[in-house]
Amino acid sequence: MTSKNFLAFPLRTFSISVRLAFAIHFVHTHFYEVTLTQGESMLPTLRVSGDWVHADKQFRRGRNCQVGDVIVAVKPTDPEQRVCKRITGMEGDLIMVDGTVEHGDEKFIRVPKGHCWVTGDNLSSSLDSRSYGALPLALIKGKIIAKTGGDKWFERIENNLVDAKE
Repeated sequence: MTSKNFLAFPLRTFSISVRLAFAIHFVHTHFYEVTLTQGESMLPTLRVSGDWVHADKQFRRGRNCQVGDVIVAVKPTDPEQRVCKRITGMEGDLIMVDGTVEHGDEKFIRVPKGHCWVTGDNLSSSLDSRSYGALPLALIKGKIIAKTGGDKWFERIENNLVDAKE
């Protein structure tokens, strides 16, 4: 057996492995991400733990995102962590900062350019824009389009927000 034949299989295997790793990294970076959720801020949409969310990265940096979309973003206070939140305001929208305050004590802000306002569906257990302010669109990593885990193997996450029309 020559050394050329001896090295052919390991080199071919290594080459295939490197190409596969590159392809997975490319897809994960630019197209699609799957993330495990933890925390009760998005109840009842997402469970406290055990849901895997599927994010479409065509919406990264806020591209084509709109009010009602559930997104995954870099946590502004800790860049090593991700958060899953619902967009409740886009740039230029007038937002009531905390809807749980007594009547007459409301504080309103206008969402600045290049930002959005995000909140958890479970307002009483969510650290969100009410805590850290408007979220820069650049921190959005993708729009959550589905989840797996729990009772259903695969469940789409839809934007069920309906315009109020008279």
